[in-house]
Amino acid sequence: MTPSLATLLRALAALVAIGASVTLAVRAADEKPTAAPARPALTVTVTTPQTSALPVRLAANGNIAAWQEASIGTEANGLRLAEVRAGVGDVVRRGQVLAVFAPDTIQADLHQVRAAVAEAEARHAEAAADAQRARELSQTGALSAQQINQYLTAERTARARLDAQRAAARVQALRLRQTQVLAPDHGVISARSATVGAVLPAGQELFRLIRQGRLEWRAEVPATELARMKPGLPASIVVTPNGKPIPGKVRMVAPTVDDKTRNGIVYVDLLETGDARAGMFARGDFELGTGRALTLPQSAVVLREGFSYAMRVGPDGKVAEAKVTLGRRVGERVEVLSGLDANTRVVASGGAFLADGDTVRVVETPPPKAVQ
Repeated sequence: MTPSLATLLRALAALVAIGASVTLAVRAADEKPTAAPARPALTVTVTTPQTSALPVRLAANGNIAAWQEASIGTEANGLRLAEVRAGVGDVVRRGQVLAVFAPDTIQADLHQVRAAVAEAEARHAEAAADAQRARELSQTGALSAQQINQYLTAERTARARLDAQRAAARVQALRLRQTQVLAPDHGVISARSATVGAVLPAGQELFRLIRQGRLEWRAEVPATELARMKPGLPASIVVTPNGKPIPGKVRMVAPTVDDKTRNGIVYVDLLETGDARAGMFARGDFELGTGRALTLPQSAVVLREGFSYAMRVGPDGKVAEAKVTLGRRVGERVEVLSGLDANTRVVASGGAFLADGDTVRVVETPPPKAVQ
């Protein structure tokens, strides 16, 4: 065999080997299995934001205070307090005796004045009889005009003295009644400074009374919102973190605004007292009406790293995080201020178990009813 022929045969063998390798590679590539589709991470139901009618509220803070407080003092001067019949927290009625002063001195003065009244009555009767006889004798000339005048003047003087003694008796009777301290109105005793045995001057305060037991919430409202506050507007007040809301109603709006805080005071009558006590701090909301808003079930909102998200579901079943801004909460629904539109499908519940890019299997459910 010549060298040229041997070289040709070796080249042909190499070509055949290369062709076989290419054929095997192509066949292997054709026979390689395709990747399996991704398995759903979760089976979910979806929902869309619904347009609902939500109440429009204005939040405020303020203090609970007595509607009106009455200061109950003594009108008697220099008497000893003999008995105290009411204490802090007692519910009293108008005219109820709260305290009694020792009446001995005034009773003695009253008896003395009554004796003076009886003496004045006797003198007046005598002067009246003399004056009547003088009138009868005035036509006979038995008495001079001067004498007649004296008798008539004596009658008038005796009458004036009798009136003065009767007035003094009424004063002493009034002082005797003032030895009993009476409640000026229905209400609750909020403070007591009366001490048995004390000798007090007139005007000294003994009790303070919350009139009719009425309390009010003095809410601080920004000046820009005062125009929306009207008498009769309903409010809801919470005085303790876990307390039941107390219904209230706006009684009046202060005519002035604090020049430092730029807040005005809105006076709200508490329709129930509940856990409220005068002096407590309270927060509350004013009910200003209703407004339309997009809402989601609270179960569709996921809280992560301090932000709120809804898990959007795409046509291919993949989920994507959508950061949302929330507003009011009513029942099981929450207002969505931004981040979603009305046609976006989101995971109705279980979004906390999903991550961005997960695939889910969607189970259709009827759309939720809008909150009215």
